[in-house]
Amino acid sequence: MWNYSEKVMDHFLNPRNVGLVENPDGVGEVGSMACGDALRLSFRLDQLGRIADVKFQTFGCGSAIASSSILTEMIKGKTLEEAAQVTNEDIARELGGLPREKMHCSVMGREALEAAMIDHYKRLGRGVPCHLLSQGVLICHCYSVTRDTIREAVLQHDLATVEDVTNFTKAGGGCGDCHHDIEHIIAEVRSQRAGRGRPAPVQLAEPPDAAAAAAERALVKRIQDVLENDVAVALRNDGGDIELVRYNDGKVFVRLKGACAACRVADVTLKDYVEAELRRLVRGDLQVIEVTT
Repeated sequence: MWNYSEKVMDHFLNPRNVGLVENPDGVGEVGSMACGDALRLSFRLDQLGRIADVKFQTFGCGSAIASSSILTEMIKGKTLEEAAQVTNEDIARELGGLPREKMHCSVMGREALEAAMIDHYKRLGRGVPCHLLSQGVLICHCYSVTRDTIREAVLQHDLATVEDVTNFTKAGGGCGDCHHDIEHIIAEVRSQRAGRGRPAPVQLAEPPDAAAAAAERALVKRIQDVLENDVAVALRNDGGDIELVRYNDGKVFVRLKGACAACRVADVTLKDYVEAELRRLVRGDLQVIEVTT
């Protein structure tokens, strides 16, 4: 028996904003009926661009109902930019906490909101702001959980096993095909964390110039890996692509391809998504510059 707060029980027994908004400006669906959890969220904006109405429908447990209910209350009256700042931790905190094994329910609500906002911008025929495209690469297809979501959960909560990740994100709770990928992400994050806690090894046998060249080669390889395995995969979801042209003294020169090359908000993509990802995953002072020829 889970130990639920009074607020969780209230929103479970008396959920707010259940249903589908009439003439919605955005609809988002996450999860899978076949795997046991599914959530649809819809919203309508007022003339000032604030969320005037928002409703949800879910096939899930009491925590999923309560998390979705409180989320709709939290984002009413907010702009999409303000609503995008609400995290799954904010949802759990607003509910007075959730059991560790049920944290994934707050994640599902947050991802449904993102999906609905992305749907809204696509209906307008406009480029989607890059902070709403942070879904990245899907790892768990049963529950539509991305690599970034898993990586962030492992980092924030010091998760060590696939079971821990399932408890917090639902990833791995379906068919199990993604367990190997989840284990790899856990190992990668924990290795990076351990590396930050150790002093850098002293290079005695290698001349300074050779050591610097080796470090730069390793940096460029890491940049290439992030661009190919994270950024490019996400951009291809919308018909775009990216390639590394060269690296020089903290500057990453890239070429946008496909739909991204002709996108009106390409500069936003480069700054708010590509550069932000490289700074988060590689080094905090990297600068991304587009090469158009």
